[in-house]
Amino acid sequence: MSEVTPTRRVLLCATTTGYQTRSFDEAAAALGIELVLATDRCDHLDDPWRDRAIPVRFHDDAASCAAVLDGLGPRRLDGVIAVGDRPVVLAALVAERLGLPWHEVAGARASRDKRLFKARLRDAGVPAPWSRVVPLDPAATLLADVPFPCVVKPLVLSGSRGVIRADTPAGLTAAIARVGRILRAADVRALRDSAADLLQIEAFVPGFEVALEGVMDRGALHPLALFDKPDPLDGPYFEETLYVTPTARADAAQMSVIAAVTRAAAAAGLRHGPIHAECRVNDHGVVVLEVAARPIGGLCARALRFDGPHGNRASLEAVLLGAAVGESLTGWRRAPGASGVLMVPIPRSGILRDVTGAGEARRVPCVDEVVISAKPGQRVDALPEGATYLGFVFASAPDGAAVDAALRQAQARLDVAVDAAIPVNPR
Repeated sequence: MSEVTPTRRVLLCATTTGYQTRSFDEAAAALGIELVLATDRCDHLDDPWRDRAIPVRFHDDAASCAAVLDGLGPRRLDGVIAVGDRPVVLAALVAERLGLPWHEVAGARASRDKRLFKARLRDAGVPAPWSRVVPLDPAATLLADVPFPCVVKPLVLSGSRGVIRADTPAGLTAAIARVGRILRAADVRALRDSAADLLQIEAFVPGFEVALEGVMDRGALHPLALFDKPDPLDGPYFEETLYVTPTARADAAQMSVIAAVTRAAAAAGLRHGPIHAECRVNDHGVVVLEVAARPIGGLCARALRFDGPHGNRASLEAVLLGAAVGESLTGWRRAPGASGVLMVPIPRSGILRDVTGAGEARRVPCVDEVVISAKPGQRVDALPEGATYLGFVFASAPDGAAVDAALRQAQARLDVAVDAAIPVNPR
C-alpha cells in the first residue's frame, strides 16, 4: 500500500522502539497518520533512530507530560495511544491536558498497579480474589491468615515475571524470598518505582484462562478478539505459551467474559481506548485478573487481522489508530478462520547458544511465520525471573484445533541450546 500525505496526528507513548512500535509506524504511514513518538530513550544521543522521538521518563509523569507538550509545540494532536504498561499514564495525562478522548488518568494508574486495580474492583462490587499487599520482608502476622493455594505477584512487573504459586506456608515464604530477589534486581530498581518495594499475595483462582482484546468506546466495550490459552496455567509459574482465537468456549461463556470485563473496565476508570484483559473462568463465573489500558504486547498482535466495513483488511495497529482519531469501530470484525501465536519459551536460564529448526517449523502446514528474536550469546532467563521470550510462531487455519496443533508441531521442531552462565563472585 502506498503512503499518503499525513493529515492526522497521533501520539504513541512507548517504552521501546521495538517490533510493536514499528508496526504502528507502518500502519500510520498507510493510513495517512503522522505518528509522534514519546519514548524513554537517552536524550543525549543525536536521534540515531531518526524518528524525532520526544524523550521522556516514565517514573516522572508530570515532567514527561510537560516534555511532550513542549515537544509538540504548535502541532495539533488528534489522538493518543500507548504501548506497554508504564506509558499508559503519560498518554492519559497528555489526553487530559489537550481534551482528547482517552482513559481517565486514575484509570490508567489503576491498570498498571495491581493494588489500585483490586481496590477499584472491590469498591465497585466486582468479584475479585482475596488479596493483600505486603513489603518485601513481611512480618509473620501479615501472613498468618493467607488462604492456600495463593499467588505471589510483584506490583510493578508485567506478564508473568515474578508470579509464583504457593500451596503451603513454607512455599509462601520461599516464593516471597524469590520475588524479593527479582524486585531487587538492577533493571527493576532502574524503574524508580516505589511499588517495587511491595508485593501482592492473592488467592489462586482455579479454572481456564482467556484473554480479551478490545477497545473501550466512551464507556462501551467493543470486543475485537477472545483468545483461549490452551495450556493449563496452574503454576507454580505462569508461562503463557499459546494464544488461539476464536475461543472454543460456548457463547454463554463468551458473553459472561465480555460482561465481566465491561464491569471491571468501568470500575477501574477505563472509558476510551484499547484494553487487554486477562480472565479466569470456572463454575462460579468469571474473575477478571487484570485489564490493561493498552493492546496485546510484543509481536502477538500479528496473530490478528480484521475485515472492515468496506471489505478492507487491516492489522490490529491500523484498527487502533483509526479508533484513536475518531473513526467508528462499527463494521470491523476479526477476519474469518482461526489464528494463534506461540511465544517460544525459555527452557532454562543461561547464555543462549542458538535456536535451530526454524526452517523446519516454517514448513509445518498452517504455520505462517517464525520469528526468533533472541540472539546467540545473550543472557536469557526462564520464568519466574525472565521477562522475554525467544521468539514467536504464528499460524492460521479454518479452526482453532488446527492452529493449536500446528503451533505445537512447530515448537517440537525448534531446538533451543542454552549454556550455563559463568558465575560471577563479587570480591
